Amino acid sequence: MKKFLFILLASVVLLSGCMMPDKEKASGTIPYEDQLQAVQSAVGQFQEKSGGLLPIKTRDQDVDPFIKYPIDFSKIVPAYMEKVPSNAYENGGIYQYVLIDVEDNPTVKLVDLNGPERIRELNLRKGVRGHLPIEEMITKDVFKPNFSAIGLKEAPTVKSPYSSNELPLVLSSDGEFYIDYTADLHKKLLEGEVDVKPGEDIRHILYDDQPILPAYSLPYTVDEDGNPVFLEQK
Repeated sequence: MKKFLFILLASVVLLSGCMMPDKEKASGTIPYEDQLQAVQSAVGQFQEKSGGLLPIKTRDQDVDPFIKYPIDFSKIVPAYMEKVPSNAYENGGIYQYVLIDVEDNPTVKLVDLNGPERIRELNLRKGVRGHLPIEEMITKDVFKPNFSAIGLKEAPTVKSPYSSNELPLVLSSDGEFYIDYTADLHKKLLEGEVDVKPGEDIRHILYDDQPILPAYSLPYTVDEDGNPVFLEQK
């Protein structure tokens, strides 16, 4: 019991330490285009000077591909850019700057850290209880959890970085929580400006023309009717 109270108290302290007045948080919550361009330029200069190396931190190979290549600002600041962007996690912001397509065209993108913060909170609650009952089976590998079993009156959501949608969270057969981007994908598909096929991961349609990646999500594809569905795991 004492151990549980200590963990709970520590969590409250950590979360309260992240709180700050709205004016102070404002500059850390907007994906400024000029900051993205500045980091992209710095990455290009570093790569050119280093003989092809990239200014990234080392991550495990089996990590979420959207967070696999976080930018190491210590390698490009102040040599190639004046300072770390105000919206970057390293500077108190809510975005992790990462690279995608590192082999062919290293491109700077952002990961919204509000999602993983909510997932950490849920993992803490799940860890205290030991397991989380399933309310509904979505696929053989993806489930809607029974959040009331861990003391939540309403199912938690995450604010979408692409729309006004509040996105639900699902539980996978690997025991991990993931953000469900079905609503955003459906909206994008309805716009009719994308070309996707059943069997391919369609998440790229969310970030092809946007700076933020759908990290902490499962792969999606489309069914025969063109609706977004979870891509079956092999």
